[in-house]
Amino acid sequence: MTAPDTRSLEHRMGDWARARLPFAVAELVMFVLKQGWACLFGGLLLAAIIATKLIWQADWPLHRYDALFLFAIGTQAVFLATRLETWEEARVILLFHLTGTAMEWFKVDAGSWAYPEPGVFKLMGVPLFSGFMYAAVGSYMARVIRVFDMAFAPYPRFALTVVLAAAIYLNFFAHHFLPDVRLGLFVATVALYGRTRIWFRIHDRHWWMPLPVAAFLSALALWVAENVGTATGTWIYSGQVSGQLVSFAKLGSWYLLLYVAFVTVTLVSRGALSAQPMDFGPAREDLAKS
Repeated sequence: MTAPDTRSLEHRMGDWARARLPFAVAELVMFVLKQGWACLFGGLLLAAIIATKLIWQADWPLHRYDALFLFAIGTQAVFLATRLETWEEARVILLFHLTGTAMEWFKVDAGSWAYPEPGVFKLMGVPLFSGFMYAAVGSYMARVIRVFDMAFAPYPRFALTVVLAAAIYLNFFAHHFLPDVRLGLFVATVALYGRTRIWFRIHDRHWWMPLPVAAFLSALALWVAENVGTATGTWIYSGQVSGQLVSFAKLGSWYLLLYVAFVTVTLVSRGALSAQPMDFGPAREDLAKS
């Protein structure tokens, strides 16, 4: 099953913007719109978190967490039915969903954060909708690669990226018992991916960004989403005072976790990892010099 062809719509939107705006502004507008389209699942889930906080009543027969769980399942079903996500992508997103849920169980049990509200679909103190928050990250990565026709070059040996992702994931558990090696993992991400450029196409021209920079900017967006979650009381970090921003340390945690999500998603996006200079049209000379 293939993804829907949205390029006709994208081209019409791009033609409309370029006819009315300077080139650089038009490219920026299209970049923002396509980013929003790529993170549609996460955006809808975040909107549901805010909306339910505003309207939900304690005496309603359905708990808020359960409503979020049902909303997430319904949204995922719509994405598959309308081919906004492929079944191949969904399988890998499910893997990240499960690994995220496993970490939620461990972290909640360790007291790192808590979900204070009741719910029927709640297991070991963790509401089942929480796994969809990780799925939203995986969904964004799978969709953004496709929406922007991304390629990653030069790309490190795939086996090394898997080893680094596994080390990052294990450290989220092990640092409760052993020394935290996240500083070394930060260095490892730059050492391994420092030369890797993300090549992306907004319309008919390719642009590029260093992969670690893109990871940091994505982590910043997720940190903002974390603040929405705690501001609505959906989850609370240990020691966090009401109205207090989420610790900037969580920004580093998301930066590292994004590499786990990225490697998981590249299991079905391997074609983007084997791009050659001739694949990028006008940009091939820049890539050849890198």
